[in-house]
Amino acid sequence: MGTQFGLRVKELREVQGLLQRQVAALLEIDTPLYSKIERGERIAKKEVAVHLASILKADERELLTLWLADQVYDVIKNEQQAGDALKAVSKKLKSKI
Repeated sequence: MGTQFGLRVKELREVQGLLQRQVAALLEIDTPLYSKIERGERIAKKEVAVHLASILKADERELLTLWLADQVYDVIKNEQQAGDALKAVSKKLKSKI
């Protein structure tokens, strides 16, 4: 199963008519690593997510939101209290605004 970030990046790349190897070259990473990012088998570094937004002419905020959401999901996906933990974090974040 792909990640939200990976699926969106793939969609944006295809809309731009770019090949994986072209995007990988612009990121200065190898094509197999880039492919794993799209498939959700590897988590991109934050800097890569920002660079991808530029390469793919995408909304940086959207890609960073999906990138972060995938990271949070990866940490809590097997926890029974995941929903409660997210509610607690949401409450804490709202109190900072």
